[in-house]
Amino acid sequence: MADEIIIIYATDWCWDCRRARNFFDRRKIPYQWINIDRDIQAEKFVIETSHGNRSVPTILLPGGKILVEPSNQQLLDHFPE
Repeated sequence: MADEIIIIYATDWCWDCRRARNFFDRRKIPYQWINIDRDIQAEKFVIETSHGNRSVPTILLPGGKILVEPSNQQLLDHFPE
């Protein structure tokens, strides 16, 4: 189901976004990458979620939990090795 996939709202130029992408890639965790520079609706979602800020990465987890600019430790807490 679509709600079971991780969605990463990000930009290509953001270091934290590349770090998060690398985290999921190294662990072979499937995700959908959405570049908010190219998707207006995704950008609006990020801004609404971040109370007016364009904070990336914004990661939507299965079940609806949202992580905004998570640290490596926060990612590990949700996806232990």
